[in-house]
Amino acid sequence: MKHISILVPKGAILGSLEGTRQLFTEVNQFCKMRGEKPLFSVQLVGLSRKTPVSGGLFTVHADSLIGDIKKTDLIIIPALDGELENAIEKNRDFIPWILKQRSNGAEVASLCLGAFLLASTGLVNGRKCATHWLAANQFRQLFPEVDLVPEKIITDEQGIYSSGGAFSYLNLILHLIGKYAGREIAVLAAKVFAIEIQRDNQLSFTIFQGQKEHEDEPIRKAQEFIEQNFQERISVDELASKFALGRRNMERRFKKATANSVNEYMQRVKIEAAKKSLENSRKTVNEIMYDVGYSDTKAFRTIFKRITGLSPVDYRNKYNKELVDA
Repeated sequence: MKHISILVPKGAILGSLEGTRQLFTEVNQFCKMRGEKPLFSVQLVGLSRKTPVSGGLFTVHADSLIGDIKKTDLIIIPALDGELENAIEKNRDFIPWILKQRSNGAEVASLCLGAFLLASTGLVNGRKCATHWLAANQFRQLFPEVDLVPEKIITDEQGIYSSGGAFSYLNLILHLIGKYAGREIAVLAAKVFAIEIQRDNQLSFTIFQGQKEHEDEPIRKAQEFIEQNFQERISVDELASKFALGRRNMERRFKKATANSVNEYMQRVKIEAAKKSLENSRKTVNEIMYDVGYSDTKAFRTIFKRITGLSPVDYRNKYNKELVDA
């Protein structure tokens, strides 16, 4: 029987905590229905017996304290709420226990913004890690040694797991159920809980906001210029000249400040504008392509799919209000 420790951090988001508990305990019910022994021993593990979560709206009663658990097989870190650096500080006492359990062979999984507590352990240094796309810029600033993959729904790095934003944690729990209980049980759980199985990325949900949480003022002005003139064809040389920087210096500083090259940033700004038009207008894909400064249909469709995970037509069919309501 696998022992699963679902952490109860101070300020956890109740949904990811309770949803995880429900899924694993329901697998035990599936086993019981088949005349088999339960697969999981599931416990809520806290720093104290009672922990306020979801902004203090709820209180979770832990089954055990971390000092009571000498050995576990899987640690689940649910999503955190509020100001994330403060959330890490309030829950720092979990870190030595997580590291000790990991050294004893436990696997560790973070859900959504729980990645911030996971990254604070150092266990994902040099490894891939996912989190909510909204927090990607802050995550990169706090944990530059981690290979953040904000487009991913799930990462699986030799017993260290993470999930993307919000309810995508359900896909990671299904992944773990499949690993421990088999594909058949994972599919059954997906059907019972009406979860879309096998989702690979969260690209179509991502809203590009521009990474401006940095102190490089010329680069911030260059970003603003790109965003105000995205319909135009702007070369890197022109941009560098406009802000009195050498091209190589511009490229280096832009990448450091925004985690994108200049060309990548231009593409993301254009595609974000195209997405909004596809969501809200009746313009054709070609009209939108020209509006955002592309003239090559193949290039536009290729870049659009790389950034969003969908073709322009599929994106419109999914998100255009008039089509959805029709």
